[in-house]
Amino acid sequence: MYFVANALGRRIEKLAMETWKRVDLSPSHAYLLMLVIEEPGMQPTALSEQLILTPSTITRLIEKLEGKELVTRTTEGKMTKVFPTAKGKELYPTLQECLTHFIENYTHILGKEESMRMVKNMACIADKLPD
Repeated sequence: MYFVANALGRRIEKLAMETWKRVDLSPSHAYLLMLVIEEPGMQPTALSEQLILTPSTITRLIEKLEGKELVTRTTEGKMTKVFPTAKGKELYPTLQECLTHFIENYTHILGKEESMRMVKNMACIADKLPD
């Protein structure tokens, strides 16, 4: 299972990287930016839960997006919120196109039913395994 899961991960990563190359963002950065555009003011904890990434990884992703002037952070007491910038919002239609293209690519390769079944099964398996 270990080697098969890693091989699958590498191949999906390659497909995803090719897809989001046109916006000069990694898939993780692109997904985080889309979430923040769709729900301005999201907290890093919510982003961590949505993307199934550690809080420290989310912090690094946010810092990189801040460096590209695509998001900003505000702090109110202990609460940090992440907002898209105007520049970030401008990318949204292209990010959506990339996401659609990515889904179409893997669906074309695997078939619609197999793709849906695979994503559902992987989510169930991930939920069963310890962090």
